[in-house]
Amino acid sequence: MSYEKVDVPADGEKIEVVDAENDQLDVPDEPIIPIIYGDGIGTDVGPAAQKVLEAAAAATGRDIHWMRVYAGETAREMYDENLPQDTLQAFREFAVGIKGPLTTPVGAGFRSLNVALRKRLDLYCNVRPTYHIEGVPSPVKRPDQMDMVTFRENTEDVYAGIEWEAGTDEVEEVRDFVEGEMGFDETIHEGEVGIGVKPITEFGTKRLVRKAIDYALENDRDSVTLVHKGNIMKFTEGAFRDWGYEVAEEEYGSEVITEDTLWEERDGEQPENAVVVNDRIADNMLQQILTRTENYDILAMPNLNGDYLSDACGAQIGGLGIAPGANFGDGRCLAEPVHGSAPKYAGQDKVNPTAMILSGKLMLEYMGWEDAGQLVREGVAEAIRSKKVTYDIERQIQGGERLATSEFAQRVADNIHDLA
Repeated sequence: MSYEKVDVPADGEKIEVVDAENDQLDVPDEPIIPIIYGDGIGTDVGPAAQKVLEAAAAATGRDIHWMRVYAGETAREMYDENLPQDTLQAFREFAVGIKGPLTTPVGAGFRSLNVALRKRLDLYCNVRPTYHIEGVPSPVKRPDQMDMVTFRENTEDVYAGIEWEAGTDEVEEVRDFVEGEMGFDETIHEGEVGIGVKPITEFGTKRLVRKAIDYALENDRDSVTLVHKGNIMKFTEGAFRDWGYEVAEEEYGSEVITEDTLWEERDGEQPENAVVVNDRIADNMLQQILTRTENYDILAMPNLNGDYLSDACGAQIGGLGIAPGANFGDGRCLAEPVHGSAPKYAGQDKVNPTAMILSGKLMLEYMGWEDAGQLVREGVAEAIRSKKVTYDIERQIQGGERLATSEFAQRVADNIHDLA
């Protein structure tokens, strides 16, 4: 395919999607992978992640051919728009990619560039593994107990973006309908009001929960917890819970068992190699991740709950600067760190690139390069254990050696070379 302002690498091959629904890919040893450095500190953490991922690929007898694509500030400079067709086309054509943080400018026509990318590419599942790396300062006593993976629905709930501004004719029309036609005439307070709609569909829920259960089965996890506010929002988040249980009960046979069945029929004894599906109320779950951290494996939830819970989990292992993430669709992956663009630190070669590096680990694993992904994790862990770290960690520990962003990436790459 041709691109207006982006060159496809002359060497390398395209990753082919064999079975999109089951995420089966045909990955060559020298794939072409699109990358967006991103805005702000993306100019620092993007190249750092590249260096580490290249080292992991080389250590396992492979090579990555990067295809630089653009969104946000760099795209405005090249294309005079924030999200050019070249970028969307690249991620569609090459199936797997990685991006740094993006800032949505005021008046850009997007609520969020990150959200726009996810929705345009139908990357309906946001996945964030949260685990502690020894040596990273944490605000809790036992950060090692945290080893959860959050599965957050990416296209519905608040991300649907269906809302009307206070004072507009549109919001008054919606208000008249809600009060007059639907009978909620004593519910909305007098005066100006903003109104939003919160759609949660059976289709969107079930495909997310399938992804979560499949991940649990493939990675020997014990449980999947549906996190919802169905005690209050009975027809949206309550439906999320019910549809999630339907997937568990109707589609997986003996591989999956619900918590009720576990206790009613097996006296709490979990079958070997089976995943238990349970559910928790969202506000209670925020307490549970602190008080019963080790009891949970996989959390599956609507968008807003996932936003809160994944950030809260990240805080327990040292903050969003080291928290990786990725967005998955059917036969498609776009890895990205959890943190923002932090423009005041842009270009200073200072910030911690761990989150983007570990996001790249998720990408490698999705490609079937588990050996390379494990080297990335071990290379990062060894750098942190040796206290050769960026300023954000160095200032919180004793005896640390402060490294620049690029120096830390080189240290991790050297560790990978030594480990291989």
